[in-house]
Amino acid sequence: MYDIKTLYEAESVSDAVRLLQEHPDAQIIAGGSDVLVQIREGRRAGAELVSIYGIDEMRGVCYDGEGAIRIGSLTSFSHIAASPVIRESIPVLGEAVSLIGGPQIRNIGTIGGNTCNGVTSADSASTLFAWDAIVELTGPEGIRRIPIREFYIRAGQVALKPAELQTAILIPKKAYEGYHGNYIKYAMREAMDIANLGCSVNVRLSEDKGTILDARIAYGVAGPVPMRTPAAEAAARGHAVSRETVDAFARAVLEDIHPRDSWRASKAFREHIAVELARRALTKSIMLGGGEIRE
Repeated sequence: MYDIKTLYEAESVSDAVRLLQEHPDAQIIAGGSDVLVQIREGRRAGAELVSIYGIDEMRGVCYDGEGAIRIGSLTSFSHIAASPVIRESIPVLGEAVSLIGGPQIRNIGTIGGNTCNGVTSADSASTLFAWDAIVELTGPEGIRRIPIREFYIRAGQVALKPAELQTAILIPKKAYEGYHGNYIKYAMREAMDIANLGCSVNVRLSEDKGTILDARIAYGVAGPVPMRTPAAEAAARGHAVSRETVDAFARAVLEDIHPRDSWRASKAFREHIAVELARRALTKSIMLGGGEIRE
């Protein structure tokens, strides 16, 4: 059923790096929810695989010494959604990954696999973009950390160097403290479906809840990779919490997004939905932050 040439099982991060150096054509496999499907379909027939599934040091969610949220790349979607750290500080990420597939996929699929695929429709990716996430990569030259916006190069390609693997995703304290967010996935079905468009927004309000001090918005399927919309963020930042600001924010997303026509949805429809999702997600984020939109 599965045409696999060889399977190597890494015992640690350093062991995984060694195996990838010794077998440069090998493919990393974690939960296998994507790789095994590709092998079964023949796209990776005869593959060499390096399994990292047994590396427990790459699992779990915690605060690091600087208050950043550290999510091990092997952490499953189910564990992220149930994590007290996520629920306390960035519940929107738990809500986003709870929309991925069904229970079986959420139990086996990992956030590292979801982001390393490089696909624009990954539900976790746009939310991580909106939280200014940092990607931790480990390879022969040691550990390096890059902003998630630099991790995505083009559709299906991420900035992994030879013999390198993603070991964690970090959300800096300054990126989540005082913020409230909302993620909306638009798909033809409510479950077990790929997003036609995903929109993630978070905001930080002034102490009196009358001004938007900062706003961040990111999309999936609005371009070849997940993307932020700087024009919309500028249209909200520093402005009063009002219907006028929300509408200006929503309209401004059209300056930055680049959706395409596909069998799932037309470009024009995705643009229409993008404006509406921005409006709804910002409104919900403001409400979660204790604000009230004035007409």
